[in-house]
Amino acid sequence: MTRSHRVLLSVIFWAFVVYLFVPLVLMVVMGFKDSKFIGFPIRSWTLDWYLGVFADTDVIFTFSYSVAIAIISTLISIVMGTWLAVLLARDKFAGRAAVYALMILPALVPGIISAIAFRIYARQLGIEPGMFAIIWAHAVHNVPFVSLVVIARLSTLPKSMGEAARDLGADPFVTFMRITLPYLKPALIGAGIFCLLLSFDDFVRSFFLGGYDPTLPVLIFAMLRSGMSPEINAIATVALVLTAVLGVWAERSSRRMKKDSQ
Repeated sequence: MTRSHRVLLSVIFWAFVVYLFVPLVLMVVMGFKDSKFIGFPIRSWTLDWYLGVFADTDVIFTFSYSVAIAIISTLISIVMGTWLAVLLARDKFAGRAAVYALMILPALVPGIISAIAFRIYARQLGIEPGMFAIIWAHAVHNVPFVSLVVIARLSTLPKSMGEAARDLGADPFVTFMRITLPYLKPALIGAGIFCLLLSFDDFVRSFFLGGYDPTLPVLIFAMLRSGMSPEINAIATVALVLTAVLGVWAERSSRRMKKDSQ
């Protein structure tokens, strides 16, 4: 690679970094502005907007509500996604390609189409809009991501480990619990955090299937309809920091488990 190519790639990289992070920095900074209007110059600074986020019971309830939905839907998607991954990775059966195609379909369908379909299906099943409907939609949407990550991890599992367990008298269930599941822990943590963030950040399905209690993205959207304010920036910044901390923890945990399993 020539020097000019390296310079060009460096310029493109830093341009991407600026494009990605400058808006985030501006969002955080505007949350400190001592005014109800977004814009420069910032003549005085305040922590009132951030303190108000933790003092607002509606925001705290909405945040907790969104976290509960994300956790429950993630647990469901991990169980279903792992089961599908083990089925597709280990067993050869007629219609395997069709099952694989149906498994990844929820991840390929556009969000608005998926949300409308879930809304119609929920009405046909008599499911009222609310927490259960959102969890159901989020879990179905997240299953493909879990399955793909677990399938990739299973492809690196030495067959000799399972064969050795069976030679020692372990049945398939014991083999899975003692050999396969511990080996899948890094993949499950990574997939779980990814699904958790997807669910927490999901707007379209939460908007179409939500009841009277909004999730955090829906609440922010409702607040935006009356105009931007530092309060919205503060709420978004708190959510950004918490999700970033969670993502960094998941990455470190996943790497440590991979090293331990080697």
